[in-house]
Amino acid sequence: MKKSFFFLAILMSSQLCMAQSLEKMQWFNEPEQWKISDKSLSMFVTPQSDYWRISHYGFTVDDAPFYYTTYGGEFEVKVKVTGDYKVRFDQAGLMLRINHENYIKAGIEFVDGKFNLSTVVTHKTSDWSVITLEKAVPYVWIKAIRRLDAVEIFYSFDDKEYTLMRNAWLQDNTPVQVGLMAACPDGKGFNVTFEHFKVKHLPDHRRLEWLKKNAE
Repeated sequence: MKKSFFFLAILMSSQLCMAQSLEKMQWFNEPEQWKISDKSLSMFVTPQSDYWRISHYGFTVDDAPFYYTTYGGEFEVKVKVTGDYKVRFDQAGLMLRINHENYIKAGIEFVDGKFNLSTVVTHKTSDWSVITLEKAVPYVWIKAIRRLDAVEIFYSFDDKEYTLMRNAWLQDNTPVQVGLMAACPDGKGFNVTFEHFKVKHLPDHRRLEWLKKNAE
């Protein structure tokens, strides 16, 4: 009996690991060149591609590579991003997307020769916030926590100490596509690698409150 439980536990554990495997995710705007190796995703970002809606620039684009899986509840997601950024607006990071009018993308963006921690929040129209870094960094960790109708975006340079860079609204009780995004609006493409991508399920906040009020 103990052996049966042991093997069942191993099977369940392996299934949980496989559920977040990169191989089981899917593309929106698949780039011409990409590969999965050693639990990391590398791609050559499609030239002249981006995600943006209307505001300030007056145009809408929805054509950059996005490799995603879908989650219906509350979660924490993080990834390590390393890119060979070359020209203005080269960018890479995480994206949480409900549809073409509602999404959040956050990561590192190369603007005017400097590295910026960048977040774009789109609900019908897009806005853009940046934190300019004083020096180039070899990589960055980006983390997002979805709780109720809010998403908190954090950055880190060591996967230990995280700093809040944005708190944004996103419709709750709605499935979200969550995954890896890169864009190259002005250039001819660049190489980027995503490592240690992980999505951690968080128990529903409202249900936890209900359980507290209705404890036996």
